[in-house]
Amino acid sequence: MELLYGPIRDYAWGSRSAIAMLQGRPVPSAGPEAELWLGAHPGAPASVERAGLRVSLCDLVRDEPGQWLGQRVSDRFGSRLPFLLKVLAADAPLSLQAHPDAEQARAGFAADTGRPLEERNYSDPHHKPELLVALTPFEALCGFRDPAESAEALAAFGVPALAPVVAALRTGPAGLRAAVQTLLAWPAAERGELLGSVVVASTDSPDAELARRLALAYPGDPGVLVALLLHHVRLVPGEAIWMPAGNLHAYLSGCGVEIMAASDNVLRGGLTPKRVDVDELLRVLRFEVLDDPVRTAQPVAPGADWWPVPVDDFALHRVRVGAAVPSVTLSLPGPRVVLCGVGPITVDDGAGALTLGSGQAAIGTAAGEQLRVSGSGEAYVATAGLR
Repeated sequence: MELLYGPIRDYAWGSRSAIAMLQGRPVPSAGPEAELWLGAHPGAPASVERAGLRVSLCDLVRDEPGQWLGQRVSDRFGSRLPFLLKVLAADAPLSLQAHPDAEQARAGFAADTGRPLEERNYSDPHHKPELLVALTPFEALCGFRDPAESAEALAAFGVPALAPVVAALRTGPAGLRAAVQTLLAWPAAERGELLGSVVVASTDSPDAELARRLALAYPGDPGVLVALLLHHVRLVPGEAIWMPAGNLHAYLSGCGVEIMAASDNVLRGGLTPKRVDVDELLRVLRFEVLDDPVRTAQPVAPGADWWPVPVDDFALHRVRVGAAVPSVTLSLPGPRVVLCGVGPITVDDGAGALTLGSGQAAIGTAAGEQLRVSGSGEAYVATAGLR
């Protein structure tokens, strides 16, 4: 195993405490720290040391796919690491967004070739399913809830202009598309007045509180009302949310470990100053109720569990060692990225043992043997999801 050095992305919605505390640095940090990236994404690759110099993992994987990925992973995904592991820390709501499935991504990327950058929706031909596991209490919007509940929430505001949206929602899931389309296509000149009426008329309910909160952060943004069509999820540490293709979602607050297929394809639906392509978003969205967006961990061995997901780009395991379970050995396909959530722990893949403190990460190549984790703490292990 080798130490992996991940860059921190300084997006404005990031926390000035969560990642710094995880890594044992002074709090508050000098600026917002939104995401710690632990992968070979070309936009911000992690690195390892070679002869005293930091070398991009992106370059190593590209130049030596057999060593880093192994035959099965490189046959399936080419000379790229198919997943990106992150620590995400949100102090403010992120944009409403959805991701395409693999077929939509390939077609969209091909169609976007030659268009000006500012008009493109797709930056690569890959899908981008995501799994987020809460490290702290975590709040998110994830998937459409029962439209009847959403209809009652909007009707309670008593705003006559919303009557067509309420009527559409009362027809059931078949009305979701019309409701979303109506809200996102609301004339820009009238959005401020609409949201002002909603905020003034808001009653003391969770939906009203959420609307006020989002309207304060994103005044005049129709995504404030689209957000009320989604499940408002509050995770406790260890719970996860799974975000498959076509699932509208947004993170609101908290810190978590996120793993995703390595892609930048994001279609936004509001709560953002960035470009929103309503037509393309409507084409990608799945207008169906997501019955239960929360995933709980499933045990795989004493001291180890995981959150199974139906993709082969990634898998995420959690290992907890200490007095009761001093070590855990897992047979997982390489490559393996290990993040220490609580330390110290020691990770050993047969090619070399390494001790990690909280917030540190390591990577092992495909040539490594079984992964053994020991010590006293908690680790998150990311691998490709091939079985």
